[in-house]
Amino acid sequence: MASGSDNIPMTPSGLRKLKSELKHLQSVERGKISREIEVARAHGDLRENAEYHAAKEKQSHIEGRILTLNDWIARAEVIDPSKLGGDKVIFGATVDLLDTETDKPVTYRIVGEMEADLKKRWLAVTSPVARALIGKRVGDIATVQSPGGTRELEIQEIRFEDPQDEAPAGEG
Repeated sequence: MASGSDNIPMTPSGLRKLKSELKHLQSVERGKISREIEVARAHGDLRENAEYHAAKEKQSHIEGRILTLNDWIARAEVIDPSKLGGDKVIFGATVDLLDTETDKPVTYRIVGEMEADLKKRWLAVTSPVARALIGKRVGDIATVQSPGGTRELEIQEIRFEDPQDEAPAGEG
């Protein structure tokens, strides 16, 4: 666990998601694993009890995740994209791009590392594409090194929206 005093930028929905997972682990999973351990313990000799050892290992993973989530939540620096603005790409921006080689449009949202989700096209602020976009304006070209070679992305539009929408509307 990378613990420290560094703040972790995230959107309000990212913080809600972490808190929801933490609540589930504490209120549901902890009780469930305690019951599994009790049942396994009742089976006798703990030295040769695979169920018991598996349950204890699972408990250890749950407790580790709870510690990690608590750390992230404590260090969260919540940035609400809907309250941002400007003409430069920054954390929280939704950016419409045009791949200059393929002429294909693509949209990315720049979010915190904990929120990154390629299926939604939410990029971690630390990702190579996001780093290439940060500070750029509409009309600028961002050059990104990818495994397939250099990609050039032209910035078409920069928006600041509330990322509560878990599934982008009207895609397809």
